[in-house]
Amino acid sequence: MSYDPAVARSYWFPAKRYGWGWGLPRTWQGYVVLISYLMGMLAIALTSIPESHPVRFAILLVVSTFVLLAICWRTGEPPR
Repeated sequence: MSYDPAVARSYWFPAKRYGWGWGLPRTWQGYVVLISYLMGMLAIALTSIPESHPVRFAILLVVSTFVLLAICWRTGEPPR
């Protein structure tokens, strides 16, 4: 399998050098996704108080994280 720098640059998230998963974003689109995720986590923490609705809080966190992982999987370099 040959390495194509143009294809590597098109990935929003590079594969981690060590371990499995993705590193910090490589493109502005990746940074938009990451910042949106972090702002979403902050909004969930401020609006869905864990003490009063722990299940809803956990579900929102899990769904948001799943969406982030799906975006990384689709737009990121294949993890190794």
